Formats: sequence, C-alpha cells, structure tokens
Amino acid sequence: MTTCTTNTIGVFLVDDHRATLWGLERLIDSASDRMRLLGSATSIDELLATPAAFDADVLVLDLDLGGVDASVALPELGRRLRARILVLTGYRDHDAQCRAVAAGARGVVRKEESVEQLLRAIEQVHAGDIWVNRGMIDDIMGLLKGQRAEHDERDARIAGLTQKENEVIAAVLRHRGAKSLVIAESLGISEHTLRNHLTTIYHKLGVHGRLELYVYAKEHQIGATNP
Repeated sequence: MTTCTTNTIGVFLVDDHRATLWGLERLIDSASDRMRLLGSATSIDELLATPAAFDADVLVLDLDLGGVDASVALPELGRRLRARILVLTGYRDHDAQCRAVAAGARGVVRKEESVEQLLRAIEQVHAGDIWVNRGMIDDIMGLLKGQRAEHDERDARIAGLTQKENEVIAAVLRHRGAKSLVIAESLGISEHTLRNHLTTIYHKLGVHGRLELYVYAKEHQIGATNP
C-alpha cells in the first residue's frame, strides 16, 4: 500500500478473483500521486469486517462475487459506508448495470475498458459525479421514477390505516402464531370483529393472510407500539 497523504483518494477494492485484485492493487499503487490503496476484500462480509473500508473515499466493487449479485448489498453499503461506490463489472447485462446505479452505485466501469478509464472514473465519482454510459441515463431515470411511485403507493396505503387498525397490526406482531381468540382478547374485541379488521387491513396493504401481514409490518415498521 502507498503512504497516506491528505490530497489522495482512499480506495478500497472488492473482487472475488485474487488475480484481479492483485492487478487492481498494482493499478492503484501506480497512481499514487492521485489515490492510495486502503485495502481489499473478496466478499461483502470480508469488506464489512475490515476497518479500513470505513475510511475509504471510493469503493470499487465487482458485481459478481462468486456467483452472488453484489447489487443487492448496495443499499446496506450505502448506509454503512461513507465511500462512494463504483461498480467494476464483466456483466454485459445493461439492465443489471442500471439496477446497480438505481440501488446506489455512483458509476459503472466495464472490465474490458482501459485502466485509465477506471482511474478517471474513480476520480469523477470521488468528485461527486456519476460515471455511466449516456445510453443508461434514461433507463436509470425510468427505474428511479418507478421506485418512487412504488414507495409513494406504499406510503399512501400505510397512511390510510386507522388507529384501531394499527393497534390490530401491533397485536398481530406481539402474538405471532397465536390463535385469533388470543389476539381478539388482547384487544378487547370479538373474533368476528377482529376478522373484519383484518380483512380491511389485508385489502388496504395488499397482503394475503396474517403471515404476509406480519412480514409486511416488520419490514415497514408499522403498527402501534402500545396496545
């Protein structure tokens, strides 16, 4: 690794092929006037277990980590790391690259591109720019609009729940797997009234049954906190 200076970009590398990592490490070291290598990993777990990763300015991440699509980890990495994420991929799948950017990557570089392109991409992403093929921009915007519409619809459904319905959901969460009678008694209502409330809740949230309601409520943190 190169000596740390205040003017260089701290780079962390993630690729499951050690030979590729070795080459990338040499590449970053060769640009020591512009950037410094903080470390490398071969998996997301190894990345998150390495303290140096949390100091990086730019994370260069291979999308295919041993057959695992690393794009699914992008939202979590965006929350836990301060680094801007640049995807380095051998994928030719245009949609997969767009999804990666929509999920939080700040750029995509194909492995077949020149090493100077990769170095420029690291600098541009560090500077706050997006590094993507112009042909991807419209598709990425379409994905983001679709995600916003989906989130808005979900928020509207949740906002449409009444206080009593939130209390019913909270009871379902507290008494996971319990019989309807137990849940109804905890709410001071009859089983018939509980079934009516649940039918309305299922319709509002677009779920089918108590198990789906439980998972949905846990995922989106809904339901009154007190009985």
